Amino acid sequence: MKVFMTGGTGFVGTFLSHRLVREGHEITVLTRHPRDNAPDLPNLDYLAGDPTQEGDWMAAVADHEWVIHLAGASVIGSWNERTKKVIYDSRILSTRNVVKALAAGNRQQIFCSASAVGYYGLRGEETLTEGSTPGNDFLGRVAQAWEAEALKALDLGIRVVVTRFGLVLGRGGGMLAKLVPIFKSYAGGPVGSGRQWLSWIHQEDQVRAFLFVLEHPELFGPVNFTSPNPVRNQELAKALGQALGRPSVLPVPGFMVRLILGESAQVILEGQKVLPQRLLAAGFKFLYPTIEEALAHLLS
Repeated sequence: MKVFMTGGTGFVGTFLSHRLVREGHEITVLTRHPRDNAPDLPNLDYLAGDPTQEGDWMAAVADHEWVIHLAGASVIGSWNERTKKVIYDSRILSTRNVVKALAAGNRQQIFCSASAVGYYGLRGEETLTEGSTPGNDFLGRVAQAWEAEALKALDLGIRVVVTRFGLVLGRGGGMLAKLVPIFKSYAGGPVGSGRQWLSWIHQEDQVRAFLFVLEHPELFGPVNFTSPNPVRNQELAKALGQALGRPSVLPVPGFMVRLILGESAQVILEGQKVLPQRLLAAGFKFLYPTIEEALAHLLS
């Protein structure tokens, strides 16, 4: 299958594109800066373009059967009005342009557009599924607008799947790449209260979930890409310490995180307990359903 992908040079997109190539798919990755040192993989090509801007790249979308939209600026870092605008525009404008490009296609395409569990807002102990109401904080409002743009492709007769990602655990990047050196230096531990929920997914299960969605046309609309076993922050710290053979008893006070990150600290200090209800109901089987299994594989 011919696959068009935005955000394909990031942590999630790089792993996904390489795995899809190995599955026999032909991938075109849209990027602002086609890399001179791009991996020499068959059936993996890079196309120059900025998804937040209309351009010649849009004509290529119609030639692909599967469109995967992952583009979006990182939400981790100090927020101000400028950075909030970058976070918002990178998602909404890029999705709007991808849908415009889809309008010139053959209507037989499948469109998978990324979203995040931030859609649900900060909900404490509440168990959340795809049917739960959205949040009203900044990231919740961004995710609602993001998804609304993607779902406009339904009016074109295209099957749209909104993939709400939890924290992706994998090799080569993401949060695990930041945490492992800290724990190896004997400085790891829970953050803030340690009681906040963390909804996560192993990168291999994330790829398998994409392929599962492709093969199950009954799945459309929002689908949570999270493990069926969310954990508290303190449980993640304990499991990571055990996997690395290091202690996990040095807590990071919440006020320090707030001093460094400001408003965006809520992403780390608060969370959501999200379950993949629709994947499970459709028969998806996780290879790494528990945090212990995931870390044992990733850190082996």
